[in-house]
Amino acid sequence: MDHAGRPVVLPLRPLTVGELLDAAVALLRAHARVLVPVAAVLALVEQLLLAPLRMAANAEPPAYLPDFDHFGAYWLLLAVGAGVEVAIIAVLGGPAARAAAAEVVGHRPTARELLRPAGGRFGLVAVLALTAGAVVFVMSLTGPAWIIGYALVGLAVPVLVIDRTGPLQALGRGALLAVRSGLRAAGIRLVGYLAWFAVRIALGLGALAALSAIGADAPGWAVPVAATVWLLVNSLAYPTLACLDAVLLLETRMRTEGLDIALTRARHTGRSAAAILAGGP
Repeated sequence: MDHAGRPVVLPLRPLTVGELLDAAVALLRAHARVLVPVAAVLALVEQLLLAPLRMAANAEPPAYLPDFDHFGAYWLLLAVGAGVEVAIIAVLGGPAARAAAAEVVGHRPTARELLRPAGGRFGLVAVLALTAGAVVFVMSLTGPAWIIGYALVGLAVPVLVIDRTGPLQALGRGALLAVRSGLRAAGIRLVGYLAWFAVRIALGLGALAALSAIGADAPGWAVPVAATVWLLVNSLAYPTLACLDAVLLLETRMRTEGLDIALTRARHTGRSAAAILAGGP
């Protein structure tokens, strides 16, 4: 172990829901230098992609509420937004999973280690992120079915990076882990998303209200100001949710596959922790 004296991000034991959420925040805090800037770039791309759809749907800042005369366009906006969110969280799940895998065996990786191409599987992460985003986009067109998509695809990238599977196996194994123990991981993913959705709304509307109070909400500035506020808020929300997916995979494996026991034994036997992490059940 090389982080003696530092708080443990992910203990080697099954965790409560509250402890999992705390672990996700702790993981983000430890690796914010990498995750937050990457999230900011992706959140900027998201705002650029959604801008023409918002105009077509006549959704005006800051809240982008629906115009029922353009409800079809607004529905498409929501579906695209859901798919883009999932894709961004999945992309961030690559370095987040890499960090979580290192932390759980007692190593605090540097920013350079997290961004090193060797072992990062960045190309496969991108492909899987686009696939997950497309799945949720299609399911979002049907309405509430996006909940199923969001709940089941989130562990795929952490499985790809930590378990070292192929993309199709990652989707299947991620969904299987999500439904174990009475849909526990799937439910926690939704709890985390809804919690951060509420935080995002509160922070976003609070920031916009503060800007309005100082006169920064003139009509010509409404669109760029609102986009900037949501960009900043999402730059924190998305990496937090990616970190939740990473710690949730490891905790689910501890709870259902005995990963914590195997890693504890490895410390005493000298077996490679990386081999155990990649070993699956």
